Amino acid sequence: MTPAEAAVMQEHGDHWDGLLAEGTAVVFGPVAEPTGAWGLGVLEVDDPADAERVRETDPAVTSGLLTAELHPMVAGFARPFVAG
Repeated sequence: MTPAEAAVMQEHGDHWDGLLAEGTAVVFGPVAEPTGAWGLGVLEVDDPADAERVRETDPAVTSGLLTAELHPMVAGFARPFVAG
């Protein structure tokens, strides 16, 4: 990764950290796969346009460094939060 690419990836991470802080992102992070790493982000939005906004404002996408696909999840299940 070049220094310029590393800077874009830092902006990408900052972008997603902001989405976590505002409650739009539920979880995100890199996925290690033998054929190449990629990332996964889960969003909670009321309108598909909000998810599109996330994609359109991601520095790694707008720079052309990464691409992003949107796929709606029609149902979700999670374990309950347990403190401690």
